[in-house]
Amino acid sequence: MSQAAPTSLANAGKIVHDRPPMLAIGVMIWLGSELMFFSGLFAALFTIRAHLASWPPVGTKVDTLQAGVFTVILVASSFTMQWAVWLIEHRERGRARNWIIVTIVMGTLFLGNQAYEWTHLATRWYTNSYGSIFFITTGLHGLHVFLGLVAMGFLLFRMRGRQGDPGELSTFQAVSYYWHFVDVVWIGLYSSLFLLK
Repeated sequence: MSQAAPTSLANAGKIVHDRPPMLAIGVMIWLGSELMFFSGLFAALFTIRAHLASWPPVGTKVDTLQAGVFTVILVASSFTMQWAVWLIEHRERGRARNWIIVTIVMGTLFLGNQAYEWTHLATRWYTNSYGSIFFITTGLHGLHVFLGLVAMGFLLFRMRGRQGDPGELSTFQAVSYYWHFVDVVWIGLYSSLFLLK
């Protein structure tokens, strides 16, 4: 099936598609399967939580404030990513590139904090069921964040020329859908692992 060719609006100079790009549709369908995957993890998390007297277990210290700061950074990166998409739609490739770099830096800071938590949390993956679900969910989410950063790196590589190609906008949109999904999943994980008592 052919990809929808972008059509430009003469007045606004904005790039629009005459129909939804196949890449964007494919990514949305794939994200549906990712949603099912993370739903299974949340189901396991809440099943384990239901069988514990306290959450997190007594003696497990998690830094809610530090994790909250990096949650704000990750959520803010959704806005910087969406701003980059808006700039691409309006043919401002140089500025879009800068905002992709900002988004990559924010995502990298978040991953750095995840690595810190993994190495400094007193509970290990084998200590108790909370430790197991903490390391499994945050580890799989961290992997998804890393893959999002790799995808943004490919976006930057694709933008190395002066002119964009017809598929550039749909690629940007697809990566942004993925990044927003990863951010929303983390809000659920942060709330479940750090805030719910």
